[in-house]
Amino acid sequence: MAEAITIARPYANAVFNIANDKVELKAWSELLAVFAQFVEDGEIAQMIASPSVTDEQVIDLMANVTGETVNDEARHLLMLLAENNRLSLLGDIAVIYEELRAEAEQVMTADVSAAKPLTEEQEANISAALKKRTGRDVTLNVEVDESLLGGAVIRAGDLIIDGSALGKLNRLANVIN
Repeated sequence: MAEAITIARPYANAVFNIANDKVELKAWSELLAVFAQFVEDGEIAQMIASPSVTDEQVIDLMANVTGETVNDEARHLLMLLAENNRLSLLGDIAVIYEELRAEAEQVMTADVSAAKPLTEEQEANISAALKKRTGRDVTLNVEVDESLLGGAVIRAGDLIIDGSALGKLNRLANVIN
């Protein structure tokens, strides 16, 4: 799958540059998300691959599904991807675009797995600590995982903080062995 990401990156960079120049980052996020869902649908994927369906027909269908949000740049992107048989990359393009957008807006999302539900104060403390460490505004995705026994595991980009009781027990077992 690394090849698909490599191929998708220049497209995502180009879309990001267009969106950033026009101050339309959020609009393009929403549009790319819709396009990605569209091409991931099994029936649509078959239609895209079918030689009996033209690129124009596929693009018109995608434009109709998204409504008035498809501007000339978006239509041009779809046509370029269709001509190069790259419509299936729209999911990867959307993921890379979101990474570029988060970098530009200095925001990030952190996944927190906790043994018990977190209080609002705990969430605020974790978010503030991550902001201090990363220099970015942090949004938390919190899930409860009782198998951790206690504490929490935080994943924010490349940063992983394992403060769970299970993680501590595993580290202790490694030291003993």
